[in-house]
Amino acid sequence: MTVSQEIILAEPRGFCAGVDRAIEIVERALVKFGRPIYVRHEIVHNTYVVNDLKAKGAIFIEELADVPAGATLVFSAHGVSKAIQDEAKQRGFHIFDATCPLVTKVHVEVAKLHREGYEFIMIGHKGHPEVEGTMGQLDSGIHLVEDVEDVARVAPAQTEKLAVVTQTTLSVDDAAEILAAVKTRFPSVREPKQQDICYATQNRQDAVKLLSPQVDIVIVVGSPTSSNSNRLRELAVKLGTPSHMVDGADELQAEWFEGKHRVGLTAGASAPEILVRQVIERIKALGAISVRTMDGLTETIKFPLPKGLKIEGEGAQPLQHLR
Repeated sequence: MTVSQEIILAEPRGFCAGVDRAIEIVERALVKFGRPIYVRHEIVHNTYVVNDLKAKGAIFIEELADVPAGATLVFSAHGVSKAIQDEAKQRGFHIFDATCPLVTKVHVEVAKLHREGYEFIMIGHKGHPEVEGTMGQLDSGIHLVEDVEDVARVAPAQTEKLAVVTQTTLSVDDAAEILAAVKTRFPSVREPKQQDICYATQNRQDAVKLLSPQVDIVIVVGSPTSSNSNRLRELAVKLGTPSHMVDGADELQAEWFEGKHRVGLTAGASAPEILVRQVIERIKALGAISVRTMDGLTETIKFPLPKGLKIEGEGAQPLQHLR
């Protein structure tokens, strides 16, 4: 590294309102009902967050059979299928739903249009829990496409009433390309009233588009399972800037920074700011001198918590978790 090196922080970066809400739901449930609290799937896709909540008494499970009768269960921010919701109710768990409200909006739209006779094309990544949750809102009539090639192969039973929905954490540009292919093949397809890709995913991608041309390398803080974090790294590379995604400061490699004068740094929507701070300290140890934050949007969205999580004696201030 040269001594003239600086770190430029993307703005916005890190936690979004849906992630903030999901973590706070688990933390409040632990305070109010005591440990353990069971969470179906990782509450958000970040190793640090999951390990922090495990230490506080959260138990992460995939199968509801692993949850004792009468226990408190939290659904992750990614949402769950109707079958999981029904099974959880039948088993008598005390349920709190931490599904991001923007994912819930997609579920509500799917249910409404299904009642009107629509079939769906879903743009998303196979196996991602959000995709499984959205597709699992229906027994049939929802078809997944992952790329433009899939669009040519998809075979809905009818095309008069066909609607498109997307995973909320996709690349905005990739989704637009796939949507264009869907509209070419099915010109009368119904699009969402508002784009399904969430504001936070869009904002973080827009920030990387501004950041990438200003720097020699982009570091994305995020876990391998985090869809929106992966998209940020891919976007920087597509814009011609070398980029690496790290779960934490210990994954940074000195050779990445050789000959690089400016380092861009961002974080996925499920990555806490403490990890960004640790990465900054590590890059400083490798020779960086200054840190500045680029101009960008300030996000003010806050989602309400589910009922039943108010803590006795609590004032107006929310719990201070991993912000």
